[in-house]
Amino acid sequence: MRSDPAFFHVHGREPDTHPMIEVPLIECVAGHGIRGDRYVDFKDDYKGQITFFSLDVFDELRAALSVHDCSPAATRRNVITRDVDLNGLIAQEFEVQGVLFYGVQECSPCYWMDRVIAPGAQQFLKGRGGLRAKILSDGQLQSTARILEQTG
Repeated sequence: MRSDPAFFHVHGREPDTHPMIEVPLIECVAGHGIRGDRYVDFKDDYKGQITFFSLDVFDELRAALSVHDCSPAATRRNVITRDVDLNGLIAQEFEVQGVLFYGVQECSPCYWMDRVIAPGAQQFLKGRGGLRAKILSDGQLQSTARILEQTG
């Protein structure tokens, strides 16, 4: 697996008026979410305490839809990674920089993708919308993160 840098994004507010905020470090709180994210403590046993998305899929999306002026932040996922089969992490424990996660389910793309990326983005991303995960241990992720290993 290549060690390309990941990008971290924190949800500030609703997507209509507030973009994702790119940060160099995020603090993961086990069972709760990302400190400062609008979804921290969203609800008990929330499946999307943290979300992951593949930059490889984003690059394919941009090429397929001829999109040149769009950032991975448009996907509204927290962690952007490369060379990782995110769907393969569903129902698996995995580790990033010493922080443990459990892959819960795919992040299904929503209509919002067609609006902020390009028409057809939602359909293109079906089955490749990223990964929702639970945070199993406290820790920080820095922007050089990559998924290190499956633990389960």
